[in-house]
Amino acid sequence: MPQGSSQPRPAHRVVLVVDENSNPFEMSCAIEVFGLPRPELGRELYDFRLCAAAPRTRMRDGFFTLTDVAELDAADEADTLIVPNRPDTDTPRSPEVLRAVRRAHARGARLIGFCSGAFTLAEAGLLDGRRAACHWMWAEAFRARFPQVRLEPDVLFVDDGDILTASGSASALDLGLHVVRRDHGAEIANAVSRRLVFAAHRDGGQRQFVERPVPTVPDESLAPLLAWAQERLDEPLTVAGLAARAAVSPATLHRRFRSQLGTTPLAWLTGERVALACRLIERGEERLDVVAARSGLGTAANLRARLRRDTGLSPSAYRRRFGPATGEALFV
Repeated sequence: MPQGSSQPRPAHRVVLVVDENSNPFEMSCAIEVFGLPRPELGRELYDFRLCAAAPRTRMRDGFFTLTDVAELDAADEADTLIVPNRPDTDTPRSPEVLRAVRRAHARGARLIGFCSGAFTLAEAGLLDGRRAACHWMWAEAFRARFPQVRLEPDVLFVDDGDILTASGSASALDLGLHVVRRDHGAEIANAVSRRLVFAAHRDGGQRQFVERPVPTVPDESLAPLLAWAQERLDEPLTVAGLAARAAVSPATLHRRFRSQLGTTPLAWLTGERVALACRLIERGEERLDVVAARSGLGTAANLRARLRRDTGLSPSAYRRRFGPATGEALFV
């Protein structure tokens, strides 16, 4: 903010549209990520509100009825609009809700669909020729109804720029934290994830787990190993070294990572190193070689490539967006 300014920047407004038979879980995910105050951060991240087309909205299976939320025209003030989702995907969305979604898109608002919310976006005609995610249970039905959409049915979420879609209920949290990371940087997203007691980062390209078994042996938890590795990211960690630390074979370690985290040890390690590099940049470290060394990414060239792959930004662009407010130094 310029010196002398007395008015804080208005918070980004996120509006969630609730429709007849909407799922309560995804609504709660949106409230948790975007709607709660964050006094520990010292600033408001989002201005969040719910809206609905009717004064009384019956939620999924009649669990409860939602009342006393804003009218649907609140959607016209959204910077980010979260569209309705519900389990009865064969029932068309109400025309007034679809019109509100189209208006939001036409004026440049960002659109988000959780789980079956992809059906709402597709019904509104906004996904033709674009990438999208939806729950694996509805992939076949979705393809049949919307053949022009480039459905990616196995991933957790898809970020297609101004339209983002999450595959299922829990991945609403993954996508929500991804949006926070995109808007406010890795440091803030990590703080929000700690508040949620939820994994800070599962990449959108990770697969949905149709038949993932729940681990039954408590001492096989990866938590101690992950904590140990996170304290040593600047060291030359390898998959073989992680396996030795866990006293298992590399093959067993791969199986545990797949079953518990849905990724490989190497992919997890790289993701943690990129996240650390982002935090170092946000805290003001300007020397790219130092960031690369402290995060374990090795060289400045590798850091540039990894950061651009994961965030879409160069290190200099990332610092301008998420780094300290003072100074405009570029990386060298």
